[in-house]
Amino acid sequence: MVFGFDSRVRYSEVDENQQMTLGAVVDYFQDCSIFHSEAVGLGIDRLEEEKRAWILSSWQIVLHRLPHLGEKIRIETRAYGFKGFYGYRNFQLLDDQGRGLVDANSIWVFMNTESGMPTKVSAEHGERYGVEEKLPMEYAARKLPRKEGAVALESFPIMKYQLDTNHHVNNAQYIKMALKYLPEGFSIGQVRVEYKKEAFLHDLVIPMVLEDAEGVTVTLADQEGKPYAVVLFMENQ
Repeated sequence: MVFGFDSRVRYSEVDENQQMTLGAVVDYFQDCSIFHSEAVGLGIDRLEEEKRAWILSSWQIVLHRLPHLGEKIRIETRAYGFKGFYGYRNFQLLDDQGRGLVDANSIWVFMNTESGMPTKVSAEHGERYGVEEKLPMEYAARKLPRKEGAVALESFPIMKYQLDTNHHVNNAQYIKMALKYLPEGFSIGQVRVEYKKEAFLHDLVIPMVLEDAEGVTVTLADQEGKPYAVVLFMENQ
């Protein structure tokens, strides 16, 4: 099934130019996937009972246009495949005429929270979500290439407001952290994120920033240099 809900761009979701922020877009996508799961009977409480959780592995978000304050919008999501312990999900942010403003692809891992290991997606879960045709977009790889030469900047601790119901840093928060390191005037056309490991309350994060022809790569790493997440911002062409 294609699941969606309607909304309107709020003041709390826009920047100084009255344009929706990337962080708000990701929050909408995340909310849509949660609402979808609740609607098919596979919400947070059910997964907790089964000792299961969906952990986000990667994002690819393509921005065509960000909506403005007060604009009517629709957010949609669809599962387009399950394979082993992987789940594949598209998202769209649409205007009130049904035109695509933002397209996204995401890859998820189904986890056994008791063992901490990936586990195969059950037939019941797959059937409840259904499988739709995937969006026509140019799909990028799940993993981002390793690059040398990043500059380490001042570290900061994880705060309580950055945690979610899984008791670790919420996926959207990594993108919001990384946004701070973009140069002034950088116009985002596409974002790719590879999630490596969870960060918890009071963990120290060291941002490592690299600018090259591809864009700006922000690696959010621990004190040993091991990444929590790698975020690549590509400029609008």
